[in-house]
Amino acid sequence: MPRRSIRLLALALLSCTAAAHAADIPVYGYRVVHAYPHDTGAYTEGLFYKDGYLYESTGQLGQSSVRKVALATGEVLQRHRLPKQYFGEGIVDWKDRLVQLTWQSGTGFVYDLASLAPQRNFHYEGEGWALTRDATHLYMSDGTPVLRVLDPETLQVVRRIHVTADGAPVENLNELEWVDGEIYANVWLTDRIARIDPASGHVVGWIDLAGLFDISTLPNPDDDVLNGIAWDAQRKRLFVTGKCWPQLFQIELVKQPGR
Repeated sequence: MPRRSIRLLALALLSCTAAAHAADIPVYGYRVVHAYPHDTGAYTEGLFYKDGYLYESTGQLGQSSVRKVALATGEVLQRHRLPKQYFGEGIVDWKDRLVQLTWQSGTGFVYDLASLAPQRNFHYEGEGWALTRDATHLYMSDGTPVLRVLDPETLQVVRRIHVTADGAPVENLNELEWVDGEIYANVWLTDRIARIDPASGHVVGWIDLAGLFDISTLPNPDDDVLNGIAWDAQRKRLFVTGKCWPQLFQIELVKQPGR
């Protein structure tokens, strides 16, 4: 199916689900606190914030990279380019390491966090989409309604979380972020972020980011969609962006009345 048709179908299905269950799952809007520059050449697949910097993984064959970015200016301070056969996906930090997935190759990479120098490869079944972590485990998405929980040292699956919204599985879980005990997940090809209870897998809230940025102004609006969540736990700042967007937004959530 053409990607535009897939996106329209996904939006229609999500709209129907949201309308049917609006009374059951709260919906949050947003307020933009600040907008920062973002590299329009960054096809964002992974994002996190650490010690004053953003770390970002970019996709596309021949263009994939992992990078350290200055928040205020968007300047790329360090970058490691992937071999051209790999499509970069989600990233997460663990101790002094950075872990990165790739899309369809079944291969991930472990880097030294300080230098971004490659240390080793690892392998997994299926596709790799995104990563996040809590204090003890990593969490991985693969485009299905099932999140994998990984041992951060061995990178092996220790359990799985089946994500549902009012009993229905939630497809296309993409970029992930651990935020105050919940997993936030971009739902690919939509303007929504799911707030997931990691214990039950239930969606306990939707974040509706419609209108945050007009992707029709971008060269490839069918591809350059919302994707990328980062959380500054110390200062309680939430950042979001999209693939090849010119801006990264700091937002605050606003509960929508009656939703």
